[in-house]
Amino acid sequence: MLCAARRAQRAAREQGYARSSSCQGGSVDAFAEIAEERRCLADLLSGLTEEQRATPSLCSAWTVHDVLAHLVVPLEVGLARFAVAMLICRGNFDRANVRLTRQQARRPYGELVEVLRRKADSRFTPPGAGPEAPLTDLLVHGLDIRRPLGLPREIPEARLRTSLTFLTSAGARSFVADGTLDGLRFVAEDLDWAHGSGPTVSGRADAVLLGITGRTAALDSLSGDGVPTLRSRLA
Repeated sequence: MLCAARRAQRAAREQGYARSSSCQGGSVDAFAEIAEERRCLADLLSGLTEEQRATPSLCSAWTVHDVLAHLVVPLEVGLARFAVAMLICRGNFDRANVRLTRQQARRPYGELVEVLRRKADSRFTPPGAGPEAPLTDLLVHGLDIRRPLGLPREIPEARLRTSLTFLTSAGARSFVADGTLDGLRFVAEDLDWAHGSGPTVSGRADAVLLGITGRTAALDSLSGDGVPTLRSRLA
């Protein structure tokens, strides 16, 4: 059993689940922006009605409440508990994540909001990825919540640019499905940002962010001769 636990801990680290008390090469400003994103999202979530909390998000099979619970997992669940979840789920990271999210979602909604706010300054980062990973997670899941509720937000351009650049790098495998980017050129028209070559997929930066991360709801906000290819890949 001890050997199995060690294997699960190693697998958790390889999948990028860990806590860090250092910047790992990131700047203090990056973590300040992450903290601001958490607080901004906590402010939004604290004002939602029960109906809004139960609204399906853009994240498959999860309500707004569930997405909040997911964002709290790395702030509340230590490596040992995650290793146990990995053992139960036979080393499957995605199933372990869903299991832990389900557990957190049983907590009162207001309690989860307060955890997100109180632990906003957490310096959690996946090993080797730096602060770009938690920043991107917050931006994408924030949009998962806002879009179905019709609550638009102007995300600071620097954060969008950082996340788009991260998502199109080799370090974003857990965010972007294999083959999504192949042979396509993605263009954020409002940022003067582009990546790749081939048929074009263009639109506002937030829509491109959602498209790259597999949200089919963003496809109608994108244009270009590469959209049909992206749509088929996300189907």
